[in-house]
Amino acid sequence: MHVTMSSSSKLALEKRKEEIEKKKQRLLEIKQQREERQSSFAVTKGRFSSENVSSISLPRVKDRGDVDELLKALGVGDGSSSSSPASKSRSLSVASEPAYSSSTSSQGGDGQPVTMSLQSLDGLTPTASMFALDRPPAKSGPSLSIADFVTVLDLAPKEKEYYSKEAQTDFIPEEEVIPLTEVHTSTSPEKAPPVDNESSDIVDIEDSTGIPPEPIRELAEEEKRQLLQSEEFVQFISQSSKRIERLLNQRYDFMVDYTATEDFVADPNAGRTAKQLFHFFDERLLKNRAVTDVDWSSKYPELALGAYNKSSFAVNEPDGLVLVWNVNMIERPEFTFHAQSDVMTAMFSSFHPNLIIGGTYSGQICVWDTRAKSIPVSKTPLSVTGHTHPVYSMNMVGTQNAHYLISASTDGLVCSWQLNQLTQPQEVLELIQPSHAKTDEIAITCFGFPSTESTTFWVGTEEGNVYQANRHMGAGSKAGINPFDSYKGHYGMVTGLHFHPMSDLFLTSSVDWTVKLWRAKSKPSAAPTQILPLASFDESDDYVYDVKWSPTHPALFGAVNGSGKFDLYQLNQEFEVPVVSVNVGNGRPLNRLEWDRDGKRTAIGSVDGHIYVHDIGEMAVPHNEEWLSLQKSLQQMDALGL
Repeated sequence: MHVTMSSSSKLALEKRKEEIEKKKQRLLEIKQQREERQSSFAVTKGRFSSENVSSISLPRVKDRGDVDELLKALGVGDGSSSSSPASKSRSLSVASEPAYSSSTSSQGGDGQPVTMSLQSLDGLTPTASMFALDRPPAKSGPSLSIADFVTVLDLAPKEKEYYSKEAQTDFIPEEEVIPLTEVHTSTSPEKAPPVDNESSDIVDIEDSTGIPPEPIRELAEEEKRQLLQSEEFVQFISQSSKRIERLLNQRYDFMVDYTATEDFVADPNAGRTAKQLFHFFDERLLKNRAVTDVDWSSKYPELALGAYNKSSFAVNEPDGLVLVWNVNMIERPEFTFHAQSDVMTAMFSSFHPNLIIGGTYSGQICVWDTRAKSIPVSKTPLSVTGHTHPVYSMNMVGTQNAHYLISASTDGLVCSWQLNQLTQPQEVLELIQPSHAKTDEIAITCFGFPSTESTTFWVGTEEGNVYQANRHMGAGSKAGINPFDSYKGHYGMVTGLHFHPMSDLFLTSSVDWTVKLWRAKSKPSAAPTQILPLASFDESDDYVYDVKWSPTHPALFGAVNGSGKFDLYQLNQEFEVPVVSVNVGNGRPLNRLEWDRDGKRTAIGSVDGHIYVHDIGEMAVPHNEEWLSLQKSLQQMDALGL
């Protein structure tokens, strides 16, 4: 492994060396100047000390001429004061004072300081008053003082660098390429750090200051254990590894050749296949667990969830699980949520993309948040005000500003909840059927709302019948079951019920191995009325556990059964038999089916804990006349009485 040193880095290093040399020369010059100043100061001090200055004896002053001669002898003035007109008016006053010795200094004619020692002259000591003239006193000269020596460093100014818009890349000849292990910015080769042969990729490179980095300290065993078990470290590893795994699982053929000229051969079955893409499964979490429900996120199309019951062998694991899977990370779940009871149904909230709602075998409604931990952020209490029997079906109705969660349990109780207040239901509706022979209770296994309804709904029961019910009292109807209308056609428990996304048609599946197509009656009957299905699909060879309409294609729906088959029906092509029937997985029973919001993929849950994702292909794309063709077919069936 080799690296190259650019010419700009070499020039910067040489420039730095030149600056250091200039600073050293400047410091030497400052030191020499300091020594010269100290020597000159010592000479001056010795010359003008009181010991070397000769004493000048001043004679007695008698008249003006003597004063001029005295000043001339001292070097003060030019001795011609008498020639000046102003000098005639000058007077000398001499006072008799006690004898004392004093010294004074003045400037001579050459500007040099002169120090005088005045001593007693014949018993008369001259003072400053002896030389008091009538002219104004001269201004005193500047005084000298001794100060501490201050070192002044003359640093070179910082040079400005200017760049152009051109690429600042220099061409480096091949001979300047050196091995990475030889790169070292220190000027002395003896200080170069040793390179370990076993870890030659890690090289200790000093920075431009010449200071080597601090050595890496090896952690003790206890410190390593605490670091690996810390919450911050675990969260960092989990989030980072998920991002890398999503990136690695991108399904894109980067080796495709767009210039290939191979002859294209159309596949006659290309539009009538359901291709399995992958499956979600985690052996550690899902061993001996069955899928009880599946759902796709309405906001994030790559996310799907699976609800699971408890494992009879994992006694220390939570009874119920809800796992959120990512199509870009199929080997482990994106989120894992726990419940104290088997989760029988689960769904993404239609109006809160971060919330996941689940109904449990104990009757509790749990709400999990992807921004929180694995336990529920809120749940309903175990009391008589809510559900006390298993909740197998839930639905969200309303709008963004006013919506409710509707749940139904096997004891015939339908509850309406607000997600921010799960302490008690907003509405409680008990469905009973007085015409039953033994008991008037209705065991609800599934229910559904038409796309344009939030009050009237239809429920499937354990007895095999389907009933219409109302949440509130309306015009001509009461809250609860419509006792006169009964949709009879199944001979066993109804396992699934789903309404058409654009009409009042709905499908039901049952353990009697059939799928039925119904039309919902808009007005309730005033007398007991038995409503028959529009069509029956009897091609299954086992229990049919679930059935769902395509959200985009008006004539397409799918069904899964206990023999491990996934059947697709296209009513505009084949009305009685499926157009596609594929075996899914290892042949274990399939109990849940859900389409994504685009109608191009399906998620199928199995009793062995696997969730299989299939690509529907071109069948999921509707043509312009699909809905009109379906209406014509239904009208013909009504006319023939089928």
